[in-house]
Amino acid sequence: MVTRVPLSRHEDERGWFQELMRASALPKPIRQANLARSRQGVIRALHYHERGQDDLFVCLDGMVRIVVLNRETGETFTEDIGDDNPVAIYVEGRNAHGYEALTDCLFCYFVTEEYDPDRPDEHGVAWNDPRVVDLWSTRSPILSERDQRAAL
Repeated sequence: MVTRVPLSRHEDERGWFQELMRASALPKPIRQANLARSRQGVIRALHYHERGQDDLFVCLDGMVRIVVLNRETGETFTEDIGDDNPVAIYVEGRNAHGYEALTDCLFCYFVTEEYDPDRPDEHGVAWNDPRVVDLWSTRSPILSERDQRAAL
């Protein structure tokens, strides 16, 4: 369902260097990279991909909580990643996935399929679905209109 990829930072007097992803370590090739800035309290709520797009999540600045739901078994996964826990999370796209900005953050996700606006492969699960609602740190998130419509 999820693969955890520890990220090593190499620091010196100039700052640090960190590898974000290595194609040879991933099950599928990356086809697109996306970047999002979110304010603390934002939940970019759960969605999944029927055609199998997978995502690799990396928080570049700040902290986020990754939440993943296996829609068939109900199994869940959550981990806080970013400044205090430099880890990338690879999610098989048939699982519902999303994240919460625990701080203001800069979030990068690499995906295995290019987005097609004429045939989007994004299907929603409510952020407050009973299987995941207790995994978030907030009960009053900042949501997009799409995520508000999906809410229970």
